[in-house]
Amino acid sequence: MKIIKELYDYREMLSNLVKKDLKVRYKGSVLGFLWTFLNPLLQLIVYTIVFSTIMKVNIDKFYIYLFIGLIPWLFFATCIQAGTTSILINKDLVKKIYFPRIILPISTVNSAFMNMLYSMVIVIFTLVVSGIGLSRYILFLPIAMIVQYLLVLGMIFIFSALNVYFRDLEHILNIVVMIWFYLTPVVYTMDMIPKEYRFWFYLNPMTGIINFYRDILYYKQMPSFSSFGGILVYGVLMIILGYFIFDRLQKKFAEEL
Repeated sequence: MKIIKELYDYREMLSNLVKKDLKVRYKGSVLGFLWTFLNPLLQLIVYTIVFSTIMKVNIDKFYIYLFIGLIPWLFFATCIQAGTTSILINKDLVKKIYFPRIILPISTVNSAFMNMLYSMVIVIFTLVVSGIGLSRYILFLPIAMIVQYLLVLGMIFIFSALNVYFRDLEHILNIVVMIWFYLTPVVYTMDMIPKEYRFWFYLNPMTGIINFYRDILYYKQMPSFSSFGGILVYGVLMIILGYFIFDRLQKKFAEEL
């Protein structure tokens, strides 16, 4: 309850950090904040050209199938890469004034989450224009996004705190994220994985999350809550574990920085 109260008391600081991150990201560019919408739109155009003329895959509108999986993956990868250094890049702030240090990783994840929300607008627009359309199961989309948010935030609590003590972690995680991408069905389907190996892929929480998004948006069917239940457990455990690890390690941040 104490941390919740502190976050509420410092809610304006958290909001300002998110706004600052969104502004700095496109600072100096002519189009500015419009790049938030243009980036996913341009990616969609590239995938449309590549997978409809060059790399023809036997999946109807594969570029949309790919795009739906890529948006949550980009949120995950961006948070890992930017969130891990969230304490280090704000070390002067950490050493000078008191505030709940946990605000820093939260602001990074919130900023990336805002970008994913804007990208989802492009996804939904594309589904309507392409003819795939929407179904009533889109009501489950916020559930998928919230659970992924919890999972990622818990991981960032851990990585951002550990990175203060072990500076090589951010470089190691860049390699891990690259490998993780190929162990997650973003550019392929689960049917393409040999049956004897599928169990190991399902242990990957991002597999369940991306499949959940695709069930809702691409297949327009009731998502599998039996498998998603495991992802929910992952998310809740990760946010609790992440908080306690961060709280334990933050006591010596100023000394290490």
